[in-house]
Amino acid sequence: MLKEKIIEVKHYSNRLFSFKTTRDKSLRFKNGEFCMIGLELEPKNIMRAYSIVSTCYDDYLEFLSIKVEKGPLTSKLQNIQIGDEILVNPKCTGSLVVDYLTPKKNLILLATGTGVAPFVSIAKDPETYERFENVYLFHTVREVAEITYKDTMSEISGMMPFTYIPSVTREKYFRTGRFWMYIQPVLGRELNKELDAIMVCGSPSLNKECRQTFSYQNFEEGNTGEMGDFMLERAFVD
Repeated sequence: MLKEKIIEVKHYSNRLFSFKTTRDKSLRFKNGEFCMIGLELEPKNIMRAYSIVSTCYDDYLEFLSIKVEKGPLTSKLQNIQIGDEILVNPKCTGSLVVDYLTPKKNLILLATGTGVAPFVSIAKDPETYERFENVYLFHTVREVAEITYKDTMSEISGMMPFTYIPSVTREKYFRTGRFWMYIQPVLGRELNKELDAIMVCGSPSLNKECRQTFSYQNFEEGNTGEMGDFMLERAFVD
């Protein structure tokens, strides 16, 4: 188990915050993967799976987290300060790796809330654009303050064939409602198995909804051992 020091903390709302830590040189991962992180607590340490926001070539680790008042980990993690330490399991894994998708013209990333975390590193990675001509990230949040990486997305859009489409469900915003409403207007068509590879990261209910929708449309679900047309992430935090 590694111990990493907090080097930056940013609070976006009463529900959301991000933090950066040092990164041990021995820690290796693929963009889009997650690792187990936690705190030393009594009577035992608490560890949870967190997608890694930073890229595999950054010299720091970054994570995005919700705040749950009675969450076993997040109720305490939200109070971390610069200089504090967290535990990081160096074994990283996860299904949201572009290598696991059948190459298509477009990569469609669908996220809700903190599910955007693994897609930041994927969108930043130049190798992503060697496999896909275009990348689209549809991201639905409850509040405007939860559009956490807007500036980063804008920078990527200026360098890569990347489009970021955020939408908000509980506040006024120029794009309201869930991401489903914007796929056809942005692409100019519905999702197409021949053209689009899809990744999904959000809640268990979103996973279920997407699996049913895409399977009905004859998209094949992939996994870490077999390439597919769409991939779901199954790691969640409380």
